[in-house]
Amino acid sequence: MDIATVVGTILSILLIVGSIIVGGGSFMAFIDIPSILVVIGGSIAAALISFPLPNFLGVFGVTMKCVFWKVDSTEDVIKQIVSLSEVARREGILALESKTAEIDNDFIKLGIQMAVDGTRPEVMEDILRTELDAISTRHRDGKALLDCMGRFAPAFGMIGTLMGLVIMLGDMSDPSKIGAGMAVALLTTLYGAIASNVLFLPFAEKLGYTSKKERLTMDIIIRGVMAIQSGENPRVIEQKLNTFIPPKQRAKEAA
Repeated sequence: MDIATVVGTILSILLIVGSIIVGGGSFMAFIDIPSILVVIGGSIAAALISFPLPNFLGVFGVTMKCVFWKVDSTEDVIKQIVSLSEVARREGILALESKTAEIDNDFIKLGIQMAVDGTRPEVMEDILRTELDAISTRHRDGKALLDCMGRFAPAFGMIGTLMGLVIMLGDMSDPSKIGAGMAVALLTTLYGAIASNVLFLPFAEKLGYTSKKERLTMDIIIRGVMAIQSGENPRVIEQKLNTFIPPKQRAKEAA
């Protein structure tokens, strides 16, 4: 589980609720079901119009990936590839077949299995790159959908506010109710801003970061597996892959 996503979301909500309470406002005054329906329902409707149904239904899985994502650290991936290269150097590349059961990363396992099977280097790299691009495309589509909902939520908040103003101004018989009607009308704008800036857009940014991190890890794996297949020295492979690690972190690992 990504603790930062959970803590950040909860903290944002607590800060908003806390500000309402500290400011002396009534929390129940900020609850309006029709306003919620306009903002959330409108954002969902806009996303359905903008994307095919399968893509929209996948947004739930994408959102869960923002919370429960797990990408192997760069250091661990490099250590595992170097360890596999040492086995291949010492016992031959066919010896890696017995090691595939110990590999948790499916992408490393795919590459090693193809290397053991004697797949030609250009075919092997093409397959791995295609897999990388397919994953990146799925993540990009998920981010685009969340970005879409983040853009439309404030717009539907404004639509709800205008609807509330029309309803309020249509009945001016009791001037004492104008203030309360105005407050309710403005709630949809508030809901739109909260939905956009607390949920949709931050989750889209986290998915973008996750995709970037996963793409980097997979690129390291491709380079490492190709180097193993070509029979490069394990020390050379380690030095080559360590270029993906910041210099300070390399010094820390060496120490």
